[in-house]
Amino acid sequence: MLLRRLSTWKPQQGYSFKCGLEIHTQLKTKFKLFSLSKNDPDSLQTPMLVTSTMAFQEQALLLALKAATALNSNISELCHFDRKHYFYLDQPMGYQLTQHHRPLAKGGQLHLTKKYDNVSEDHTIRIDQIQLEQDTGKLNYNEYDEAITVDLNRANVPLIELVTEPDFKNIEQVKSFVRKYLTLMSHLGVCSGDMEKGAMRCDVNISVNGGKRVEVKNLGSTSEIVAAATYEYNRQVEHLKTSDEPIIQETRAWDGKATHRRRDKEDANDYRYMPDTEIPGIFLSPQIGEEIRAILPELPEEILDKLTTEPYCLEIKHARFLVDNVDILKYYLDLYEYGCIGAMLDIKTVNNWLLHELLGAFHKLEVPFDRTAISPRSLTELMVMVKKEEITFSSAKLLLLQLLQLEPKERSLPMQELVDKYDLGSANSASTKDLDEAITEICQDIISSNPDVVERIQNGKANSINHLIGKGQFKRV
Repeated sequence: MLLRRLSTWKPQQGYSFKCGLEIHTQLKTKFKLFSLSKNDPDSLQTPMLVTSTMAFQEQALLLALKAATALNSNISELCHFDRKHYFYLDQPMGYQLTQHHRPLAKGGQLHLTKKYDNVSEDHTIRIDQIQLEQDTGKLNYNEYDEAITVDLNRANVPLIELVTEPDFKNIEQVKSFVRKYLTLMSHLGVCSGDMEKGAMRCDVNISVNGGKRVEVKNLGSTSEIVAAATYEYNRQVEHLKTSDEPIIQETRAWDGKATHRRRDKEDANDYRYMPDTEIPGIFLSPQIGEEIRAILPELPEEILDKLTTEPYCLEIKHARFLVDNVDILKYYLDLYEYGCIGAMLDIKTVNNWLLHELLGAFHKLEVPFDRTAISPRSLTELMVMVKKEEITFSSAKLLLLQLLQLEPKERSLPMQELVDKYDLGSANSASTKDLDEAITEICQDIISSNPDVVERIQNGKANSINHLIGKGQFKRV
């Protein structure tokens, strides 16, 4: 009962929620940050970096600059790396290379809007700083033999750490910010966006009524972040209500149901930050921000504005879905070019076929979206055939479902050939008038053959019509 209460978000009067985030985002690079080891799993590793063999990867710097520019941060003309000292199994060097004293960028913000971000009011989250650093290894706990193994595949993978100001006032803002940030980084090509594989991890810092902050570390999904933040707020409120002792500053872990104390929360002095004099500083031109902005693609909010107005006219929920799924968005834009521009189909038809019929078919088959299953050009051909009444809408849906299950070689066949192969032409090319007459004759025959059912329907038992519909489904035109 107590666990359920602590897991439910409900802001309590007299207990203010204050939260800041530290988000660690793996950069989508080919190599590690300071070596020529590839980022692929199980590739050769260099757990202990030797200064003479260090090779800083400029691709990581470019991606970090894209992220900082998109967040309107002030890029430093000089940044350098510091050693963050601590001894733990996941860090074989005894220190982590990060940017504490001179980070890559300071300031910036991400705006949450009522229109697009599922928040009750517009709100701005300020960015404290963005720093480039190396990732650590990963500890795996074996509950059967109580052994701990160390996986160094991700050691020295380049990261950016984004530190926000404690501007979050409720859980909906936390949830919306994380989703918006992840979507932005995916669109920029900064990270893969796959949180389940560790592409982004988050530490949540929470305090109640301005008290000491408690950090919950290593949250690997949006749902984990929301659940852990909710629980920790409620735990602190419960403590303040029932105890005279203040909240202590500490680090806690999340086990999927509750947070548990791990250790006292360290301050910066505990890590003994010191500049790494063996790694040269990075000097950037004052114009670097403008130069990076010039090569950025359209940002997600700009795409949302475009999709919800003419000529696309999508509902906000559908536009947001496309922005969150880049591959489907690219398919949709190609389909618009083939369908609306090339074949002069109306936008409602194109939107319906993509959002409901095509994605519905993938969902029904329980397979992920794959644009090679049916190209935008082929789907346009199918829509045109329906418009010209060369195939019925129902038959087109059946063909679409069949197409998604074909081998790649068969998918490339012309649409008309596929229609003929599966005998799905509109009533075998019969005219609409002939088809209507045939259907009418079938319906009249069913009605005359079932007078007792007709009588029940006339007496108000409307559900009895399903019996007649069932008989009609076994008839053939």
